[in-house]
Amino acid sequence: MSSSTSATSNLGGFLSPVLYAEKAFNPEAVRQWTDSTKTVTFWLSAAYVILVFAGKKWMHSRSPFDLRIPLFVWSAILSIFSIIGTFRTLPELYNAITDYGWTYTVCDSSFYLGSGGFWGFLFVLSKSYELGDTFFIVLRRQPLIFLHWYHHFTVLIYSTYTYAEHASNGRWYMVLNFFVHSVMYTYYALRAVRVRVPSFVRMSVTILQILQMAVGLVVSVNAYVNKRSGLHCHTTSPNAVFAILLYTSYLILFAHFFYQQYASPSRKKSPDSNKKVPAMSVEEVKKLH
Repeated sequence: MSSSTSATSNLGGFLSPVLYAEKAFNPEAVRQWTDSTKTVTFWLSAAYVILVFAGKKWMHSRSPFDLRIPLFVWSAILSIFSIIGTFRTLPELYNAITDYGWTYTVCDSSFYLGSGGFWGFLFVLSKSYELGDTFFIVLRRQPLIFLHWYHHFTVLIYSTYTYAEHASNGRWYMVLNFFVHSVMYTYYALRAVRVRVPSFVRMSVTILQILQMAVGLVVSVNAYVNKRSGLHCHTTSPNAVFAILLYTSYLILFAHFFYQQYASPSRKKSPDSNKKVPAMSVEEVKKLH
């Protein structure tokens, strides 16, 4: 047996529980369940914001917790999850765009009936899990910016409603997020245990996030235009409009953060600039995609 065949076999063995779960998955039953429970995300998001700011107030007069090992484990779990999610969803997107074209990838929702439905559901669930990122920031008394908590609670709500509709534009949002998070959380896991990572990686994570939001905005606008033009596009106008508003706000906020962190004249000139900005990238401040 060749080394490549052996590696493929080992990978297949590692993923066998995942492949079994994909085959056993009932996309319509899960969609209906998500649709019937989607309003819970509003309550969960509200509780998240209240707990975050209550936690900030509670930590104000307390010493920060270290939490490096828990943060490493937390980030490593999300890193592995995102890598597998990318591995299972990116090929479908690639095949869809090469075989059927751009409009198909934006407007066709058949991917929910295959493994995409399974990973789309896990993607939605992961947005609740990712809320925990903020509590590491709060308990470690790191800077908490608007971009961080705003992104978290809006993504949770929007992704749940998008899955409940099996909206076609969700294909791009899911794959892009999996890919960027596979890089981002790997970086965070390494930083948590003080592994020296080249400085350019920090900027690259933010650039990837900006590109993610730019592509997401293009997809959202295209879905809306196709829908309004009468083309068959498996999404709703409200969904597309909300996506446009969200991705526009994300893009502006990320671009502003990038400017402050890497291009601002005051950032370049100030000898104390390292003390005025978070030591990690925007997603570590957000843990913002």
